[in-house]
Amino acid sequence: MKRLHIHVAVNELTASINFYSSLFNSPPSLQRVDYAKWDLHDPAVNFAISQRGHASGINHLGIQVDSAEELEEIAQRLDKAQISMAKQTGSSCCYAQSNKHWVQDPQGIAWESFHTMANIAVFGEDTAPEDSSSPCCIPLHNADTDDNEVPCCIPNKDNASGCCAET
Repeated sequence: MKRLHIHVAVNELTASINFYSSLFNSPPSLQRVDYAKWDLHDPAVNFAISQRGHASGINHLGIQVDSAEELEEIAQRLDKAQISMAKQTGSSCCYAQSNKHWVQDPQGIAWESFHTMANIAVFGEDTAPEDSSSPCCIPLHNADTDDNEVPCCIPNKDNASGCCAET
């Protein structure tokens, strides 16, 4: 068996362990004072690359599920852990039509949980939308903003690594 390895540098280990344990529905398989690892068999990996004019590096990470029920299970785990999420229904992005939930880990890395209903012929838009349910937007709130403010759209044409320009 082959397994994709993703290693993320974190600022706060305990908060990150709590976040990822909730997201993956599993405690770490190995934990040290400065390290934690999850050897997961579920989920498997969907790895994608794109060249769309954004800064290189991690765009976002995600978990693809096979059903609406599995997507709801992840949403319930995140709700139970009091992890705020943004939902998108029927998003047309990355050559797919999907329902999605977006969260940010303690380092600010975007995580997408999604159920794809169909492949589509176009990539979609990856610019800052007026409505956070628009295609290819990672609709997250900046930790420095109030919940009443317009959510961030990552990536966007003005700032590939952060929030949309103030409106």
